[in-house]
Amino acid sequence: MKFVFDLDGTICFHGKPLTSEMVQTLDFLMEKGHELIFASARPIRDLLPILPVHMQHFPMVGGNGGFVYRSGLEVSTVYLEASIADHILTLLKQHEAEYLIDCQWDYCYSGNPEHPIRTNLDPECRAKNILLEELTQIVKVVVLSSRNHQEMLEALRNLPVVTYMHGTENIIDISPEGVNKWTGLQALGVFSHDFIAFGNDANDIPMFEYASRSICVGQHEKLAQIASERVESQEKNVMDKIIEIAERLEEESSIFDESKVEVEDSATG
Repeated sequence: MKFVFDLDGTICFHGKPLTSEMVQTLDFLMEKGHELIFASARPIRDLLPILPVHMQHFPMVGGNGGFVYRSGLEVSTVYLEASIADHILTLLKQHEAEYLIDCQWDYCYSGNPEHPIRTNLDPECRAKNILLEELTQIVKVVVLSSRNHQEMLEALRNLPVVTYMHGTENIIDISPEGVNKWTGLQALGVFSHDFIAFGNDANDIPMFEYASRSICVGQHEKLAQIASERVESQEKNVMDKIIEIAERLEEESSIFDESKVEVEDSATG
């Protein structure tokens, strides 16, 4: 079975790398023959530092579907259309917004240096913080603050883009139209109802809708409504749920195998 994990707030917390305990839990899944996929709002550049080295070549969906990688290689990258990107940049200026803009690898950051987003941004200095004038192709925009956030959000909703409002952080996430975590998983060859998903926020809704089982971590109301199960936003609870599901799958597989043997014996008898 494929297990798809969101990262921040799901299997890692406060922007810190996966703990050794969580890594051991994920390794347990692999030992049982399951495949791991990571699907995050972070671009691949910022997703890598929170993973252990032996997981950095696993299939990944970054930037809410904008970036898709397998074995450390790019599978696909989806950019905002130039005219749409220009319109967004104009809105950022009009609303005196602070922002993070991700290109294929580099980024443009204008916000407070103490903002939590900045502290998790390119911690290994893999990229460059370029000037707004140097931007070419844009994959994703995060609006950290603006003069009137609600007005900014309404203006963005009139554009052909996907927006997510992260209530706990009060930021607006902007991606190209038709791009989300589920489209990213499809680019990796994942089929509907062929995976189990763990997530904690609105950007996980698209992949939850196509998962065979989905586990909401924490209290997100809309996500919990479509999830199969919910666990508290505590690392131990999440690890326990992962192990529980793995053991349940093993039990189901064992029952299936026994039933298959009985059918075969009946046919040959």
